[in-house]
Amino acid sequence: MPHFESGTFTGPAGTRAYKLFVPEGFAGKPLPLVMMLHGCTQDPDDFARGTRMNDLARQHGFIALYPAQPPRSNAHKCWNWFSPGDQRRGDGEPAVLAGMAREVAAARGADPDRVFVAGLSAGGAMAAILGREYPDVFAASAVHSGLPQGAARDVASAFAVMHTGRLRPTGPTRSGGPGIPTIVFHGDADKTVHPANGQHVVDDVVAGSPIDPVISRGENQGRPFVHTVFPGRDGRPFVEHWEVHGAGHAWSGGDPAGSYADPKGPDASREIVRFFALQRRRALA
Repeated sequence: MPHFESGTFTGPAGTRAYKLFVPEGFAGKPLPLVMMLHGCTQDPDDFARGTRMNDLARQHGFIALYPAQPPRSNAHKCWNWFSPGDQRRGDGEPAVLAGMAREVAAARGADPDRVFVAGLSAGGAMAAILGREYPDVFAASAVHSGLPQGAARDVASAFAVMHTGRLRPTGPTRSGGPGIPTIVFHGDADKTVHPANGQHVVDDVVAGSPIDPVISRGENQGRPFVHTVFPGRDGRPFVEHWEVHGAGHAWSGGDPAGSYADPKGPDASREIVRFFALQRRRALA
């Protein structure tokens, strides 16, 4: 039977433990890899329960990798997306996480063109950073209840943008290139991370693009939503924005056995897996 393995990655920028789920029945096939970044106060086991991502890994055939943020690095186990030293390529947590993704993908024979990153809250903010700083590693990102890169420079500015949604040019200039394909989920009743931040993530990725969006509306599990799709020139969706009405700071369509998981609303995990399945790492100039 497949099981949740424990491991540790060490690179020049630091060390992090992780949990890893490798589904059975796909031996010899180069599977996609999805890195899942938990939110504050969470851990890999809790995040796996709330997102049900291991069940989807078993169904669809991908490796699920869950890095763990220890209390020694942040008292609340948040990824330090607001720290200048953890917002750029080659430094801090982005370097550790990208290095971990590379090492685990290579060790498990994963498809290097189908390595993805997803996260919730602080994990979503870090996923946005990784998508901008490491387009050579990650083919697409998913940002749930998160914030854009450079939204804060310290704890005070982090709380300010979380509560108000008003951006100021506080972070370091990014070293990454244009944005990678990104899917964004955010509840419009989120009292922890203002829902304007979801739109900021979208704007950051599509900035300067002439793409016209396609907007649709619907309802799922008792929650109405607005679904905005920015198609890419290759016909695949480049950015998707799911605004879930009445949803708070929790994983949409999640399992309440995990923390910060809302059983109502569109199933974010399934939509993220669907979006990732359409993407491949793009050639970089």
